[in-house]
This record gives sequence, structure tokens and C-alpha cells, in this order.
Amino acid sequence: MAVSSLPAVLPGAGATDYARYMRTDELLALQKEPADWVHPDELLFQIVHQSTELWLKLTRSHLSRALTHLGAGEVGAAELLVGRAAEALRLITEHLRILRYLPPAHFAVIRPALGNGSGFESPGWRLLRSATTELDIAFSRLLSSLRVTAVDVYRGQPSDPLYRLAEALVEFDERIALWRAEHYSVATRVIGHGVLGTRGTPVDSLSALISHRRFPTLWEARTALTQAASHGVCPRRGQA
Repeated sequence: MAVSSLPAVLPGAGATDYARYMRTDELLALQKEPADWVHPDELLFQIVHQSTELWLKLTRSHLSRALTHLGAGEVGAAELLVGRAAEALRLITEHLRILRYLPPAHFAVIRPALGNGSGFESPGWRLLRSATTELDIAFSRLLSSLRVTAVDVYRGQPSDPLYRLAEALVEFDERIALWRAEHYSVATRVIGHGVLGTRGTPVDSLSALISHRRFPTLWEARTALTQAASHGVCPRRGQA
């Protein structure tokens, strides 16, 4: 289908309004030029990590908005935004898979160009961690104000807004764990086991992070319910 030629009317640099709105000239200039590559696969490596930071920026925005809704008692609106954030993490995890096609010998050439840079320094992940901490505190405060525990929530109906929000938070937590598992898998596939990362951190230490939980109370509630059931006891309201 032919596209009609219309003049750009938006302010900014770029030949078209699409280029100006999306700021494509700036965006596509953020990667190293071919003349600066130590290996052509640097483009792959940079784009995967730069796009991850963009998705994490969106994720942080969703979580911040969810926190605002939660503070206002708007549980349903918070749930929707946490669900969006979880979907963004799914996309981040899936596009890591392309790094499986980065040959170890190629990355060995690229690695010195990273200096001491490491994914541990990602501003997106740092902000995500602080956002999940704030959400965990806010959700706990909400439960306290309602005089219920996480166990009480999970003894309720799955259609209840509070139950749905709790599950959205668990889904988000699970997405973090799945990203970490994929990151560890890709890292060991490219650089192997028993080696040090760019900051001198053992690559195998990544595996220890997989089981870390950002919303521990919601996972502990499952354990409490399972243990109570195995002893033929139903946890009373207010017991977690």
C-alpha cells in the first residue's frame, strides 16, 4: 500500500513525524559505529542490553503507577499495572535468548571492550528492586489496615480483587526469577562455569539469586497453608 507523502509538522530533528516523535535519529545513534567495533557482534550485545533498559524503564513506570493506586486503595487498577509489568519482564526474558547465538570466542573478543561494566550495575534493575520493595511494604500496610493476613487472602476467593493483586505480585516475582534463570543459563553457555564476570564476581553466583523473593510474605502464606493442611489444621484469621 502506497503511503502518501505529507510534510512533517512536529518539532524536532528527523525527516518525518515518525522519526521526530520516536526520535529515531538519536535512538539509532546510541550504538557503536562499525568502525568502532572490536567485533561485529557488539551490535547484538549492545542492542539486547539497551532495549532491556528501555523495557525496565517502562516496568518501573508501571510499578510506580501501581504504587500510587495502591496508596489510594484502588486495588484493581494496581493489579492491571503489575500485570503489565510482569508481561514486560516476560519480553525481556525472551529476547535474552538471542544471546545464546553469541559464540564464546566472539564474546571473548568483545569482553575487554566492556571494561568493568556489569549487568549488576543496570540502573533499570536497581530501580526495579526499589520499586518492588515499596510495593511489598504498601501491600503489607494495606493488609494490616484491613486486619487480614496473606493467609487470609489466600483462603478467600480467587475472584476477590485483593487475591488477584496478590497473584499479580507473585507473577511478577516469578518473572524476575525466570529472567534470572535465563540470564544464568545464557551466561554459562557463553562464558562457561567457574569463571569470573567483568567485575570479578563468580558467574555461578547468579544461580543463588534465582530463589530470592521480592514478595516473601506471599510465598510464605502458601507454605503456611500447605503445612496447616498436612496437619489437618485450618489457619485462623490473623495467623500467617
